[in-house]
Amino acid sequence: MTQQANASAAGGQAGQPPRVPKRIAAVIINSLKGGVVPRVGLPYITVGREREIQALLHDLDLVADGGASFRFLVGRYGSGKSFLLQTIRNHAMGSGFVVCDADLSPERRLQGGNGQGLATYRELVRNMSTRTRPEGGALNLVLDRWVSNMQAQVTLERGLQPQDPGFSDAMDAAIVQTMRSLQELVHGYDFARLLTMYWHAHVEGDDDTKAKVTKWFRGEYRNKTEARQELGVNIVIGDDDWYDYLKLFATFLMGAGYKGLLVLVDELVNLYKIPNAVSRQYNYEKILTMYNDTLQGKAHHLGIVMGGTPQSIEDRRRGLYSYEALRSRLTQGRFAQDGLVDLLAPVIHLQPLTHEELLVLVEKLADIHAGLFGYERTITQDELLGFLQAEFGRVGADSHLTPREVIRDFVEMLDILCQNPSLKVGGLLQGELLSSPVTTRAQEGDGSAGKDDEFSEFQI
Repeated sequence: MTQQANASAAGGQAGQPPRVPKRIAAVIINSLKGGVVPRVGLPYITVGREREIQALLHDLDLVADGGASFRFLVGRYGSGKSFLLQTIRNHAMGSGFVVCDADLSPERRLQGGNGQGLATYRELVRNMSTRTRPEGGALNLVLDRWVSNMQAQVTLERGLQPQDPGFSDAMDAAIVQTMRSLQELVHGYDFARLLTMYWHAHVEGDDDTKAKVTKWFRGEYRNKTEARQELGVNIVIGDDDWYDYLKLFATFLMGAGYKGLLVLVDELVNLYKIPNAVSRQYNYEKILTMYNDTLQGKAHHLGIVMGGTPQSIEDRRRGLYSYEALRSRLTQGRFAQDGLVDLLAPVIHLQPLTHEELLVLVEKLADIHAGLFGYERTITQDELLGFLQAEFGRVGADSHLTPREVIRDFVEMLDILCQNPSLKVGGLLQGELLSSPVTTRAQEGDGSAGKDDEFSEFQI
């Protein structure tokens, strides 16, 4: 058991668990019972994953220094990919980064002929988050902070105040100087022009123009004609070039006082499920472009993390490894074997949580549940151990049981005990539910289980 786990367990035994506000406790319990990751309260339930978190935090340091990074998180359904992504998201926002996150779906891809790539960009921008706006929708906040930073810069360097006659001209000159780094990038001139337009609208109190500029940055103009009529620009963000604008945002954010941009993309399995081989290859080509840009130094202040199942990455027929250029870059070397893991490699394979880490986790959840529903926690550590033994004693648990299923079963057990005070933990553990094989439930959620995997996506 790790030192952190020991400390957490000791705190629980001493009866002094951290107090969790009821609002956050409700989100934690309801999310975990529903099989999803809560977007708040993660520090209260985080256990393990120290090495993976440290590796990703190292990437953030690199991004803050002007570099770029690209990582794949690989693990089965319910193994903790989304949880780790949310943990890094919270770390990044707290450290002064802007974070954009999106889950891929049939309607949201990296490349598509029917606007699927643009839909992913719109989702990323819609979920743009900062420390002061962690729930998303921070685009206007970022733009306004950029304006404030530019005004402060002019005031400091020129000694002018916003009400002085020459302030506007000095501001325009400062913006032009700042925008030179953007104009060197693809589409940088138009990006800089829109930012200048936003500044003038801010000064003039023209909320209508500010809204139109924001609409353009969100990628919501359907065509160039519409953008030209409303803003006088002859370019719109589209399926083919949306990634270029993420690189522009990453560079621009430095001028707004942020350390960089972190992009989180989950559910790569939806690319694996694309039935058309050519469409899949186009999406993998987009990943290759992003990968090359970040590792070759073509992108700055940009970090990208993508999450997927082992099958969606390693399948030679339909996964990322079916695209040879990616497979040759991502396949691990000859020395990563016999339990030796290179956490500095582009692909991080999530290892299962240990039984000790799960014990600390269920103990934390028991305390949070008791605090949420206002009762004194009576479940003992021996009963917690008995629960875990019953979970891992089922047929197929060693290879198929995931933290998601353990947590869901545990929260359900707590709910039943809370609603039926006469019941005992031992009685529930002897029930048929926990003695049933886990294989069936795991195969329902994990495309990597079962012998007929290769036909699971076949449709007539």
